[in-house]
Amino acid sequence: MTPMVIGVIGVIILIILLFSGMPVGFVMAWVGFIGFSYLTDLTSGLGLLARDVFDTFSSYGLTVVPLFIFMGQVSFFSGISRRLYDSAYVLMGSQRGGLAIATVAACAGFSAISGSTNAAAATMATVTVPEMKRHKYDMGLATGTVAAAGSLGILIPPSVIFIVYGIMTEQSIGELFAAGILPGVLLSALFVLTIYLRVLWNPSLAPAGPKTSIKEKIICLGGVVEALIIFIIVMGGIFWGIFTPTEAGAIGAFCTLLIALIRKQLTWDGFIQSIIGTTMISCMVMIIVTGAVIFGHFMAVTRLPFDFADWVAALPLSKHAIMGLIILMYLLGGCFMDALGMVMLTIPIFFPVAQALGFDPVWFGVVIVLITEMGVITPPVGINVYVVYGVVKDVPLNTIFKGVLPMLIALLVCNLLIIMFPQIALFLPGLMR
Repeated sequence: MTPMVIGVIGVIILIILLFSGMPVGFVMAWVGFIGFSYLTDLTSGLGLLARDVFDTFSSYGLTVVPLFIFMGQVSFFSGISRRLYDSAYVLMGSQRGGLAIATVAACAGFSAISGSTNAAAATMATVTVPEMKRHKYDMGLATGTVAAAGSLGILIPPSVIFIVYGIMTEQSIGELFAAGILPGVLLSALFVLTIYLRVLWNPSLAPAGPKTSIKEKIICLGGVVEALIIFIIVMGGIFWGIFTPTEAGAIGAFCTLLIALIRKQLTWDGFIQSIIGTTMISCMVMIIVTGAVIFGHFMAVTRLPFDFADWVAALPLSKHAIMGLIILMYLLGGCFMDALGMVMLTIPIFFPVAQALGFDPVWFGVVIVLITEMGVITPPVGINVYVVYGVVKDVPLNTIFKGVLPMLIALLVCNLLIIMFPQIALFLPGLMR
């Protein structure tokens, strides 16, 4: 058998094992190791396995992952995320659908200091759903909003997926972070518009809340200041070239911890839980990255990604039609895999295609993140839906899935706008070049 045939067989086995429920990181590592050893020899395969595991876990570039995750963990346990929601609630909660709109705003703010879609969904579900339930909101609207808005965690920087994508494709993480800002704002606005139109069409979904005075609205802005300070320090430092993304992660983690200590709202137990949560999530990310690196080396030996890229580029279709096919494949794959695993698995295959078609790699990264955002709320996997369901166990799973369907339309519209107007994603990175 030729190396290409071995590569195709390896991909098929990988998909079968993923459907069996095996962890994506271990599956990619196992298939990559077996395939690489078959094409070379066992000694080379064992050498690859040892080298890739060591190189990944000792990678300086990946040290930024636990730093940004730690920022999000400390923010949650010190109450920063709660204060973000309280501020948004005072500003927008009095209008019909205001609590759901406040949830989107709080998720966007928390995403700016978190970087994880699961963390954003779990945190905001804990904080916001009981409030919306108390104000007699439709539970489909309430839980669907949290699940969808939580996906902003991988688009609005800092984003773990942008970090991993940047390392895999050798793109500037700073430029990728900058590229996610305007699309993140656009998607947040589309989520808000979706909620407004739903409530306008059916007012019974979300009754109006109590009115607040101008003075209360001004006072509540204090809950936004600390998150804004962290975001400006981290992103401003990267944007102006004052420090690298890894240094920004360290500085952001320090500032978050400092704010938590100054406010005296981070308990010792909360600090320990932050460290435990950071360790668990970081290890999960590192294992997936390691598996993807091993599988990527197997793919490189088979030359399947490069031959596939040449074949796709030669198709009698426009490059945008081909991009549409890639997006469709991501949508289908996102129904069965988590966002990070999907990106790690597919980038070695589709990134060469995007390069062959002449697409900007930073723009391509934003598009891929937007598509994987759709995957985290799409059945049957929809990891964010299951995260919210795990927090709010009294709401049926099908109710949450129904609640996210209008948000999927907003995500699709955002993706179309980014494809039609690439400068939405490329304007800010262009200022850094």
